[in-house]
Amino acid sequence: MSNHGVRHCRGPVSRREALKYGSLALGSWGLAGMGLGDLYRLQSAAAAAGGASPAGGGLKDDRAVIFVWLPGGPPHMEMYDLKPDAPSEYRGEYLPIATNVPGMEVGELLPLHAKCADKYTIIRSVAHQFADHGGGHKRFMTGRDPKEPTGFVNDYPAVPSLIARMIDDRRRGVPNYVCGVDRGRSGIDVFSFGSAYLGNATHPFMVVGDPAAADFKIDNLAPSEALVDRIDDRAALLQQFDTWRRRVDRSGTMDALDEFNRRAVELVTSERARLAFDLSKEPDAVRDRYGRHAYGQRALMARRLVEAGVTFVTMVMENPQLPGGLPNYVSYNWDSHAVNCHIFKDAEVRLPRYDQAVTALIEDLYARGLDKRVLLVVTGEFGRTPRINYQIGTANGRLQPGRDHWPNAMSMIVAGGGMRTGQVIGATNLKGEYPTARPLTPNDLWATVLQHLGIDSEHAYPDHNGRPMPILPFGKAIDELLPTA
Repeated sequence: MSNHGVRHCRGPVSRREALKYGSLALGSWGLAGMGLGDLYRLQSAAAAAGGASPAGGGLKDDRAVIFVWLPGGPPHMEMYDLKPDAPSEYRGEYLPIATNVPGMEVGELLPLHAKCADKYTIIRSVAHQFADHGGGHKRFMTGRDPKEPTGFVNDYPAVPSLIARMIDDRRRGVPNYVCGVDRGRSGIDVFSFGSAYLGNATHPFMVVGDPAAADFKIDNLAPSEALVDRIDDRAALLQQFDTWRRRVDRSGTMDALDEFNRRAVELVTSERARLAFDLSKEPDAVRDRYGRHAYGQRALMARRLVEAGVTFVTMVMENPQLPGGLPNYVSYNWDSHAVNCHIFKDAEVRLPRYDQAVTALIEDLYARGLDKRVLLVVTGEFGRTPRINYQIGTANGRLQPGRDHWPNAMSMIVAGGGMRTGQVIGATNLKGEYPTARPLTPNDLWATVLQHLGIDSEHAYPDHNGRPMPILPFGKAIDELLPTA
């Protein structure tokens, strides 16, 4: 995979940015403008067409997953797979540091990781063949080779949507599937989270914006005007959430709604949902531990959501959201081409926030007794080229170092879920170019996630042509991770 002729890379962007799925209250559950009642009708129709979710079927109702997505491709050789003995044009500027697990090392910009390495596992040997952001996203998220190696619109459902389909009958007063993203990044195709032939009913509930911002609010937990009009025409119901909730309860209109609208109203008026998203309920010391920035507060929200009963939470950690904006040597996301950023200066800004947020989440899962029930996965779509290259930065006009896309080797971490931790699975060669031990694919990771949830990876749903399509076409749960008992 050559580095020659690399051009400025926009990073993961939506091909359908005109479609703002999250622009209307609760619209992000389906098509823009769709009410929750309409969504539930879609879900019911989908169940009728595709067969009901298996009754029992091995599904583990108490299990949950937090999936932290690092779009653009995190640099494995600055984080979890450093190569201090590689030639200078490969090894980078940072040294590995020891962790609290003998023989296990991480990059020196991850000192908090070093203190809790016994609580997570590093996987260094996942690889695939799609070097474009779109192809990489689609390959990773769907478990299948995309028909088109570019673009972000899925040919096949993203695995989290298939999980959402399997659990669509769960009623806990919170959405079953939630995704947190930066403002302007909530289109379902921005990160290949689309559901293809499953339809919009399996899209996540989008939480949009920086949860560390003083004016942050969950727009989608306010009732849409269309839904309110179907319950009570009085405009006063739109003034605030609590007023609307009390008046619905007092008016008795719940009894007049059909089953679908009743379920929609129950979610919108759910005290459990409202509290789950409310970070102000956390002590200041906890919020400070996670970090008063987008990465940290998203991680904290993820923990609150799984505690409240959400089954699958995706949190996208993209823009580090620096006060005053990003310096001209820092990339918006993890796409650390030399034209986008100075990879080492970018790492010095990005990795401390990431280190704080992820380790706070890991330690909190264990401290709160969630380490068996909740599985945490932290990954991007691919790694970065082992060989460093130099180009003129688009933003600053200076020659600077960077790394390009590299799907041939990537690193990620897994914690919780009752999994075996404090270990490294797999290895790459001296230059970090390709796996030399325990080669794995994204499908093996997804198979591990599905096994944790009690979902059969061979369970099938019909595609647009009526052909049964298994959740995964191949892949095996990673034995080294699985609990021994």
